[in-house]
Amino acid sequence: MTATDDARNLLGIAAAAADEKGGSDLVALDVTEPLPLTDVFLLVSGRSERNVVAIADGVEDALRDHGVHAVRREGRAEGRWVLLDFGDLVVHVFHEEERMYYGLERLWRDCPVIDVASLLPNGA
Repeated sequence: MTATDDARNLLGIAAAAADEKGGSDLVALDVTEPLPLTDVFLLVSGRSERNVVAIADGVEDALRDHGVHAVRREGRAEGRWVLLDFGDLVVHVFHEEERMYYGLERLWRDCPVIDVASLLPNGA
C-alpha cells in the first residue's frame, strides 16, 4: 500500500508553503505501512524558533486555503518542534537542533521516501 493521491496533493501544497517560508531539508516519508492513521510525514527544518513558527503558520494557511484544516497542532509556543496533523499528512517542522536530536529519519528509515522536489512549483 502507498500514499493516496489526496495525501500526495496535500504534501505538494505543504511542501511549497514550507519552501516559500524558508524551510530547508524537506523530506517526505510514505508511512502507510507502519501507521494505519496517516499516509505521509513531511519533515522540515527551520533556522530559528521564529522561522519554525512562520513555516508552520505558512503550511497551515496554505492548506486552509485549500479547505483542509489541521486536526491537531502541537508545539507552537516553544517554536522548537511544531507538529501539524492534517489526517493523511502529518507535518513536523523542527528547529535544526531538535531535528538532529530526535532523528525521525532514522526512526522511520524503512519507509519509502517521496521526492518532494518534484512536487514544488520550481522543481527545486
